[in-house]
Amino acid sequence: MDNKRLLVAITISIAILLGFELWNRPGVQQQRQQQEQAREAPTQPLPPGVASPAPTPANAPPPRNPAEHLPIQTASLSGSLNLRGARLDDLVLRNYRETVAPDSPQVRMFAPRGEPAPYYAQWGWTAADSTPVPGPDTDWTREGTGSLTPSTPVTLRWDNGQGQVFELVVSVDDRFMFTAEQRVINNGAAPVQLLPWSRVRREHTPQTASSYLLHEGYVGVLGGRLQEVKWAAGKDAANKAQGVAFTEDSNGGWAGFTDKYWLAALAPVKQDAADRATFRHSTATGAEAAPPGSPAGSDDRYQVDFSTTAPLTVAPGANASFATRLFAGAKEVKTLDAYRDNLGIPDFDKAVDFGWFYFLTKPFFYALDWLFGLVGNFGVAIMIFTICLKALFFPLANKSYKAMARMKNLAPKMQEIRAKYKDDPARQQQETMALYKTEKVNPASGCLPLLIQIPVFFALYKVLYVTIEMRHAPFFGWIHDLSAPDPTNLFTLFGLIPWDPPQMLHMPAWAIVMGFTMFAQQKLNPAPPDPVQAKLFTWMPLIFTFMLASYPAGLVIYWSWNNLLTVIQQAWISRHDRAQRRAQKAIPST
Repeated sequence: MDNKRLLVAITISIAILLGFELWNRPGVQQQRQQQEQAREAPTQPLPPGVASPAPTPANAPPPRNPAEHLPIQTASLSGSLNLRGARLDDLVLRNYRETVAPDSPQVRMFAPRGEPAPYYAQWGWTAADSTPVPGPDTDWTREGTGSLTPSTPVTLRWDNGQGQVFELVVSVDDRFMFTAEQRVINNGAAPVQLLPWSRVRREHTPQTASSYLLHEGYVGVLGGRLQEVKWAAGKDAANKAQGVAFTEDSNGGWAGFTDKYWLAALAPVKQDAADRATFRHSTATGAEAAPPGSPAGSDDRYQVDFSTTAPLTVAPGANASFATRLFAGAKEVKTLDAYRDNLGIPDFDKAVDFGWFYFLTKPFFYALDWLFGLVGNFGVAIMIFTICLKALFFPLANKSYKAMARMKNLAPKMQEIRAKYKDDPARQQQETMALYKTEKVNPASGCLPLLIQIPVFFALYKVLYVTIEMRHAPFFGWIHDLSAPDPTNLFTLFGLIPWDPPQMLHMPAWAIVMGFTMFAQQKLNPAPPDPVQAKLFTWMPLIFTFMLASYPAGLVIYWSWNNLLTVIQQAWISRHDRAQRRAQKAIPST
């Protein structure tokens, strides 16, 4: 019965890992965003209850001069702010590249309309009365010259000719945070009612990395709750609610779009003010639709916008403002934590999808990052971290491995009981339990190390898979990216045969090392007396070898190193246990 329990525990563990592999198998390389062509003219977000601006005349306007662009230059970002429409639609992350190649293109965060995969942020106004407001194609003028830098904010201005002057003051820090203050100065003779808004718009459906392991799509913390809506779910919800996938009135919070490693999100500067956040989706149709042959998702238009819950009333001679922060960049854990703590953006660190094991995953990350600061290599940090985990669980593992060693010594006696009472299962079970009691052995304790290792495995997998700090982190030799699978393959003789085998035949070197260490560990454990169980245990190293072949190399290195440490620990415990037993037998009985 106890061997069957052990078999069930091992089978469940394998089933969990196999299911995890089938649903969450990462690609060999990070998937690039789809290249799509979209030609839709931008539409202003219109919060419920606010009147629409006057329609554009039907006759086509005369040709216009090219839009002016204001350069952006920081240590982390480069790009430009489009003065036509006050759009931030050109942004490159200077410290991140598409691949591990040193000359590969830098990661493009935002792209303008008319290019593949348009993605941008914008600020504007909606009038609750007949006041002319700047539109999505308004040409703003700038004060002064020079670039937008951390030390030089810029001011954009537009005069509607009827007494109202609109200003947009944009600043940026040395990482990824912009601050935009929208101002209106009412020099007219009557009060005006205006509603400021800010939005992030994505005019295509991006390619996602994993549908179950990782959240990608709409994300935000609103009303103190984390809100996550995947791309497909957002489209479905918007189709049922006139284009609105989700909306909530709350005091502060933040909302935006998240990819595996990148985030574009808005957050009101005043987190105690009444704001409205809305997730939207629409589909381009007619002349605005993508041409035939365009990639799937080219007609999708996703938007996240923030506004005040009610229009601002600006009296004659008075002014009003609304300030918003825009994060556009890499989801660096420490950077997000700093913005959470220093700027008061609630739970901003939850933009990184640490998952169900958040209570383990984030501490694991900080431990690995601290070790990385000491040794300068995340692979070595993982190995040191594994030693620390082994030391932490040593008392429990020590007790378990002692029980397993004693079980192995009891194998001959158990075989005798099975042979003697083969026709009486009840008596066989009774005698087996009596033997366990006499020898003070708990057979179930042997599976505890594996069961403990499963949440550790998942948490470490999350760290390797979702944190950008692990992206393109090298180890030694051929491992240039710990977050990607080991690129070597046994079926190409590790590069000697010019052949690209199917994914199911991917068998890298580190996975083979892991299989051998698991086989060595298995040999130190007691063999199950049941032939079926023995065969299952024999095949386990091979099953795990194939299963982990496409996992991140850092995870396979962790598993191999952990197995090796376990082999050393079990060998020492077995030798120590045998020495104790010999010493006890050498003592004469009185």
